[in-house]
Amino acid sequence: MISAHHPMPGVPRDTRRRIGLLGGSFNPAHEGHLHVSLEALKRLGLDEVWWLVSPQNPLKSGDGMEPLTTRLAGAKLIGRHPRLRVEAPELLLGTRYTLDTVQALKRLYPWARFVWLMGADILPQLVHWEGWRDLFGAIPIAAFARPGWSYAALQSAAPRAFGRYRIELGQVRRLADCRPPAWCFIPSRLDSHSATAIRAIRPKRSKAKGKTITDTTRKLPPGSKAADTELALVRRSLEDDKAEDIVVIDLKTKSAFADYMVIASGRSTRQVVAIADHLAERLKHAGYGYIPVEGKQGGDWVLVDGGNVVVHVFRPETRAFYGLEKMWALENEAAAKPKAAKPRRKRAS
Repeated sequence: MISAHHPMPGVPRDTRRRIGLLGGSFNPAHEGHLHVSLEALKRLGLDEVWWLVSPQNPLKSGDGMEPLTTRLAGAKLIGRHPRLRVEAPELLLGTRYTLDTVQALKRLYPWARFVWLMGADILPQLVHWEGWRDLFGAIPIAAFARPGWSYAALQSAAPRAFGRYRIELGQVRRLADCRPPAWCFIPSRLDSHSATAIRAIRPKRSKAKGKTITDTTRKLPPGSKAADTELALVRRSLEDDKAEDIVVIDLKTKSAFADYMVIASGRSTRQVVAIADHLAERLKHAGYGYIPVEGKQGGDWVLVDGGNVVVHVFRPETRAFYGLEKMWALENEAAAKPKAAKPRRKRAS
């Protein structure tokens, strides 16, 4: 039975699961929310993620806000995954601010190990949250890279105030077990979906029914041969534009989002953006369709999503700061560790 004492249906009060909390208006829910959730499950070793659809974000205007029932239904549709739960517990708890919601959930599920999840674009806004310092002291926090919000976001007031409590990238799987304050930054693959952008292009409601939005998603040729061909084009483009320290990471057995990741450096923000723009144009002219380019606003870290091949172009300082090569090296090392052989059982003679 759902009530203020049991706001998450099906969750026992004595659960000891490692749970990520992703709160927000979800106006509307989109693939970016799903991306962060799946990354959190993988990177932080969580058992599940709860989407907490808020009745009304106190920092946002109610203008253009869909009814809670609509937003909740949309979130349940996007968040269909066996390890995701989508609910609106604040409605039952009577809480309005994130800190109050977190404290209420901790009281109701005292053995659960919660982690608050957010996009890095939220970090500069944290100082405007009610009791933001207490929030750091109440729950471990994980911030995920967002287009245009990476290195600059980490220099904002809230992360600087708690800088000494930041967990190193190689230790993030223990974040749920850390005593707060503890937080980390996850430089995962960027996802450009945003609720604001979706609302900006979403058609206004009309009485006409049956209209659909055409899916213009590009179709990429499948298979490793196509990926190898694209990789060769990427390397030529980077070399032609004098990109430095080009590293290719084979993802075919490690991740589902691409076959290869390529990391390269440009000496300045101007060169970084130029390298990315030229690469996107060459891929487009080669028949790969529209190529998303993310992070050009800052120019410290630009991502070019070629589908089969994902390319990160950094300034040297930013590249060293995020250490993507180190992150994947740690994953490769963990995957390569041989499992201990089980002792053979002696046959009965």
